[in-house]
Amino acid sequence: MFLRLADLIDGEGRREGLGELCRRFCADDGTPYDRVVVVGTSGSGKSTLAAALAHEFGFEYVELDALHWLPGWEMRSIEEFRRIVQKAVICDRWVADGNYGKVRDIVWRRAQAVIWLDFPFPVVMPRIISRSIRRAATRRELWNGCYETFRQSFMSQNSVILWAAKSWWRRRERYPEILTRPRYSHLDVFRVTDPGFGEDEPRPG
Repeated sequence: MFLRLADLIDGEGRREGLGELCRRFCADDGTPYDRVVVVGTSGSGKSTLAAALAHEFGFEYVELDALHWLPGWEMRSIEEFRRIVQKAVICDRWVADGNYGKVRDIVWRRAQAVIWLDFPFPVVMPRIISRSIRRAATRRELWNGCYETFRQSFMSQNSVILWAAKSWWRRRERYPEILTRPRYSHLDVFRVTDPGFGEDEPRPG
């Protein structure tokens, strides 16, 4: 049975077909890329997919959120963040996830491929809302003593739900241009638009 990307993100059937799913993001000769970055709006499933790819291929998993946030949702300084990310991606094989523009030059320069989970707005928003409810209800630690709360998610200007709604439109507009910049011409690009993991858009030639 083939595992769909939507099943992986929704937490179903993670064992069966996982290898086949991960091979969908390999080079043309079927070998895994040594360094991959997964991007997409909050709630698109980039962390879930990146962790699955890293586990399947035995690579390091670099979660940029975990490197960026300090306890109490305090942001690291740009200088410290860039220094830590530089150290994290110096190894030969890794899968990273995150959209941080302030370290894009560091991560993308080292990467060989980018997977952009570009799902429709009506797909992403229910996911981010249900995820926020689940995280707030379970009080699961996310990174370094950071937790989501109902107040933060639904009654705050810093709501991740509000952020996802705003950033979806911005990334839909900006990523096509960013991905065609000469400095990133070495990257193979997978733009996945079908949440059921149908055909993604062809890689630029």
